[in-house]
Amino acid sequence: MITAIRNRFVNFFINGHERTLTAKKNIAMSFLVKGGSILISLSLVPLTINYVTPAQYGIWLTISSIIGWLNFFDIGLGNGLRNNLAYSLATGKLDEAKSYISTTYVALALVSSLLFCLLFIINPFVNWHLVLNIPINELTNIQTITLIVIGCFCVQFVVQTITIVLTATHQSAKASLISLLSQFIVLIIIFTLSRHQTGSLLTLVTVLAGVPLFTLLVATLYLYRHSLSYIAPTLKKVDFKYAKGLLKTGGIFFAIQIGALVLFQTDNIIITQVLGPEHVTTFNIAYKLFSVITMGFTIIVTPLWSAFTDAYAKKDFEWINTCLQRMKKIWLGFTIATVCLLFLSPQIYASWIGTRITVPITLSVAMAVYVVAYTWQTMHVFLLNGTGKVRLQLILVTLSALLNIPLAIFLGKLYGLPGIISANTIFFIGMGITFSIQCSLITKQTATKIWDR
Repeated sequence: MITAIRNRFVNFFINGHERTLTAKKNIAMSFLVKGGSILISLSLVPLTINYVTPAQYGIWLTISSIIGWLNFFDIGLGNGLRNNLAYSLATGKLDEAKSYISTTYVALALVSSLLFCLLFIINPFVNWHLVLNIPINELTNIQTITLIVIGCFCVQFVVQTITIVLTATHQSAKASLISLLSQFIVLIIIFTLSRHQTGSLLTLVTVLAGVPLFTLLVATLYLYRHSLSYIAPTLKKVDFKYAKGLLKTGGIFFAIQIGALVLFQTDNIIITQVLGPEHVTTFNIAYKLFSVITMGFTIIVTPLWSAFTDAYAKKDFEWINTCLQRMKKIWLGFTIATVCLLFLSPQIYASWIGTRITVPITLSVAMAVYVVAYTWQTMHVFLLNGTGKVRLQLILVTLSALLNIPLAIFLGKLYGLPGIISANTIFFIGMGITFSIQCSLITKQTATKIWDR
């Protein structure tokens, strides 16, 4: 029996379409790596809260959310590179691939430099105490804290391109490994500081913003000298005629990213203003727990984006349809896991966080429904992104972004934290249904007009 199980396990990774096997290997490795990342991420929450205070931790989460918006201002170059690089490699055009990568780095460096200069000038004039809803006599070094975060994020804005290149070259597991190493270093540093130093938000921010940047820099230098040397960027390969191709594909992605910015990154701001910064911590504890499901699902779908691009370039619609049907079965399994996690959540919170912070069951229920809706629409979005059929996505995300903030504020005042997350859920349900119809039409090759754009 053991031999039969072993043979079946081995056959799973050696039999099947080459594209499928590559995806399977990346998914398997990513699960191992992400499993470690999830454990570290969950361990960091109580460790960090005990190092500072729940309110200060909430302030960090809010600041990082605001500055994290910078990641969305790459003018779509990141996702444009992802699709164009995958297409160039699928068609064997290595020189073109190098030019796409080289041009992207230079373009992002220019954008990042402009952003830093602008934010450096604006930062002293921003009333961060008002934005973060904290007393004026607290955190007198808030300007220094925000400047450190701004500087780190602006550099990371460029160097995180390595993760896009890894994903486009069907090596998403390595991208996950970089994140794991970064989190592990952060865990060790915060653990050490909590034993030998009084809690400091300035120190915490320096560690949480600086370590990921350092890890990405080291990974970039190492990978381009070794496994990615065949497409390593060089200045002589920079050609801004490729920027047109990047922006043509990435321009719509950029507009979608702006909408996604509102849907994903404004919750902490709304919570801070409507309910107070201490509620950001409560919200993010529930979010962290249920993100175990979304992270697991994302591990599976991430390698498929570039795989869908490869399949679409080769008109392999049979593979695309088969893959989508399998994904629906996997989604059902994750939905069952979400329900199980919901029932276990009170015991998990108690053993994980203790009694210092209480997470209402209504928030956990709202978060579970959010996860189910989010994973359904994500599954279809990755197929649409891989095939470049994103015009309808742009329209729906834009409409959702316009309506999300007022709806979240309205529901937040009525129902508190569950109301704010429910606003996101409503829009994800609508988009998920629409995108599933579009994907069905694409796989059947019957999509026309807006469904095929």
